[in-house]
Amino acid sequence: MPYEIPTGKKRGGYDLMADYRDTINRLSANIEKVIVGKKETIDLAVITLICRGHLLIEDVPGLGKTMLALALAKSLNLRFRRIQFTPDLLPSDVTGVSIYSQKDGEFHFKAGPLFTNILLSDEINRAPPRTQSSLLESMEERQVTVDGKTYKLPGIFMVLATQNPIELQGTYPLPEAQLDRFFMKIGVGYPIPEQEVIIMEMQKKEHPINTITPVISEDDILGVQDAVPGIHMDKSIMKYIVQIVDATRNHPDLLLGASPRGSLALMRASQAMALLRGMDFVEPSIVKHMSKPVLAHRIIVKPQERLKKIDESTVLDGILRSISAPVTD
Repeated sequence: MPYEIPTGKKRGGYDLMADYRDTINRLSANIEKVIVGKKETIDLAVITLICRGHLLIEDVPGLGKTMLALALAKSLNLRFRRIQFTPDLLPSDVTGVSIYSQKDGEFHFKAGPLFTNILLSDEINRAPPRTQSSLLESMEERQVTVDGKTYKLPGIFMVLATQNPIELQGTYPLPEAQLDRFFMKIGVGYPIPEQEVIIMEMQKKEHPINTITPVISEDDILGVQDAVPGIHMDKSIMKYIVQIVDATRNHPDLLLGASPRGSLALMRASQAMALLRGMDFVEPSIVKHMSKPVLAHRIIVKPQERLKKIDESTVLDGILRSISAPVTD
């Protein structure tokens, strides 16, 4: 018997699943008006949103990291703020500050740009670690504590961060604790020549980002977010996920393995991908497909192994080959 997706509406068969998938596809199609030939990347960004996660987009300058984030934000009928991270940015510039009022002799909190639905943290690794760490509490607990007082963030809250590779001049590596709070880390990659010609044609007169309008409402997003946990995951698939994550903790090439937060993220991302594919259950191939974007940024390869050209992707490939996938009915 198929697992029933929880909902307040009663409709026959898989109509509800089709509605949720249609919502996701409308959002992805709108973003594709700006980002050409990167459907897989766009799908991963949308999955992060519907899993109530935060997204880190890393790649070299000029490949459309900020445009991807902007296109996603502008496709949603939600509040959106952007912070350009710079070396002189202070934590209070992000979270807000308490200001003394001479009128009533009390301090009043002035909320920073963090208090929004979608926060674009552009070039996040150009700010010093102290400022980067100001996002830790908000990303995990969806609240901000300033001067001993705690302020709740909106129900829908997502950090969309872009960064350049740390090898580039003027950047700071993100703390491990912050990397672990990002649901996924993805890249954009260079377009193929044919796609690059299309990009040039699209921008001859005006950048398509200027014509993007919202296609998804807050209720649409909340509906899909509530549906994702209802996608059935067999216990054997959960054990498979734990085997993969546990293997990173005991791997000889790794300095740091993935945390239980990584297991939970891989579970939820696999459910969301199944929903996107029109399935009401998760199969092992989906877990394999989602393992790298969810886990690669949560593990650290030993420096001596990096000299041998071993990276996070290589390690995860080996782990996925070594663990037998369960056979599901």
